Amino acid sequence: MLQVNDAAPDFTLPATGGGSFQLSAQRGKKVVLYFYPKDDTPGCTVEACDFRDNMARIKSHGAQVYGVSKDTLASHAKFRGKFELPFELLSDEGNKIARLYGAYGKKLMYGKPVEGTIRSTFLIDEKGRVAAVWSPVKVDGHVDAVIAALQGEKAASDMAKKSAAKKAASKAAGASAKSSTKAPAKTTKTTKASAAKAPAAKSLLKKAPAKKTATKRATSKS
Repeated sequence: MLQVNDAAPDFTLPATGGGSFQLSAQRGKKVVLYFYPKDDTPGCTVEACDFRDNMARIKSHGAQVYGVSKDTLASHAKFRGKFELPFELLSDEGNKIARLYGAYGKKLMYGKPVEGTIRSTFLIDEKGRVAAVWSPVKVDGHVDAVIAALQGEKAASDMAKKSAAKKAASKAAGASAKSSTKAPAKTTKTTKASAAKAPAAKSLLKKAPAKKTATKRATSKS
């Protein structure tokens, strides 16, 4: 079974909307990937309709829902049309992807050990990593738990953005303070330079009377 922070294995499966679905093509988006046993059975119908009824809330957090089972595309299309499901269903015949995600194996059904699909949901983040895992899923209240996780991820993202902004502001303030402390050093340097030039001016003034004395001597000779 995949764990939180694991890289979600990439895969491609045929989808009800035509063509195929590739997980890696969803980078930059949040994906709610849920594995269920069979189309149009009681528990699977309740789960699918619960996702349907909460799609606006899920999408408000930037996430898309995809259901996966071993059923054929024809079965998926009938199930989707009957309950007006607003999300794609993917056909995993042979349960290859369910096995890859740990959503297929031994489980208890009516108290008896059997092998089959383990109802499981994976929240995959924008970078393709597992952000949350529910397995085995209890249908009642499950979609609310998924939405709560999406809200928590958004809150964590907002906090990270605030922290980054705070660090940037602190860095800018530090740079400003550093530049302001350097300013007096320039003034001191200028003062020293001025002081160094001052004695040279005095020495010139001292030489001036010597020229006057020479002129007086020349006058007395004539």
